[in-house]
Amino acid sequence: MNPIAPSVSGAADTAMVVNCVAYRTDGTRSGDISIDAISDVLKEPDTFVWVGLHEPDESLLLKLQDEFDLHDLAIEDAQSAHQRTKIEAYGDSLFIVVQTAQLVNGNLAFGETHIFLGPRYLVTVRHGASLSYSPARRTCEHAPELLALGPSYGLYGVLDFVVDNLLPIVRDFREELQELEQDIFAATFNRSTVRRLYDMQRDLMTLRLAVAPMQDVISQLVRLHPQLIPEDLRVYFRDIYDHVFRVNESISAMREMLTAAINVNLSLVTFGQNEVMKKLAGWAAMLAAPTLITSWYGMNFTHMPELSRPWAYPLIIVIVIGVVGGIYTGLRRAKWL
Repeated sequence: MNPIAPSVSGAADTAMVVNCVAYRTDGTRSGDISIDAISDVLKEPDTFVWVGLHEPDESLLLKLQDEFDLHDLAIEDAQSAHQRTKIEAYGDSLFIVVQTAQLVNGNLAFGETHIFLGPRYLVTVRHGASLSYSPARRTCEHAPELLALGPSYGLYGVLDFVVDNLLPIVRDFREELQELEQDIFAATFNRSTVRRLYDMQRDLMTLRLAVAPMQDVISQLVRLHPQLIPEDLRVYFRDIYDHVFRVNESISAMREMLTAAINVNLSLVTFGQNEVMKKLAGWAAMLAAPTLITSWYGMNFTHMPELSRPWAYPLIIVIVIGVVGGIYTGLRRAKWL
């Protein structure tokens, strides 16, 4: 089959169609085709089609539905970019939704990828923060003996690409937490440190909600759907499952570390404040003693104890110094000062 030149109708469709490629069943690339030519290509034996879309509009999805005979409910879900991670079977095809994540200017952004898998087609629809799957496509094309197993190997390449992009995100969170350790163990309160720890914990919780359901999706691909997933490919999907499990465990460990870090920081700040309050209370006690004693001599009574004695004033000074010294010694032994 000769490659058919792309002729997607309209500039808007051209922007939304990232790739539309036909492959022979021996795993070799036949060439780029147009969306309108898909049904014609599929009429030829020993071919399958891989389509990559980015935030398509309703008309383009309806066109794909006509070309691949996709289920109405799957198309309805694909039109919305707010689906949970899931896998659904429609006859001899699968509809899969996976969450994607990407660091954008130091902030974690989330997106979705909707995947249609059939015996002779693979369609990926990207929404939101998601890298292009062109590298995954090139990797699959470099292994034609595996791509000859059908579109399911392309599905493996896409899912493996999604999961592998999660590992650097977790690693960046771990490195940032190590950089924050000095601020975490500081005795003074730093609002920005606690705020950043909270933001990291919130992002990891959202990331875990995206990653954890993927284990069930990959598990189904390993065990079920023999009409679409050849036995030779199940070992590759098991490898993805191991990666997802590792990412999920890393996220859970990081969340526990962040919770402990927040608690340690707040405990240290509370301990430091208690130490300051103890010192203030100690000094207040030492000031209270001379204030109490000398206040007796400010009451202007005619008859005061030792008021007419020449040694009364030095005696009071000695008594005040002794009382204050005793309080100071006691507080030092109690480690309040």
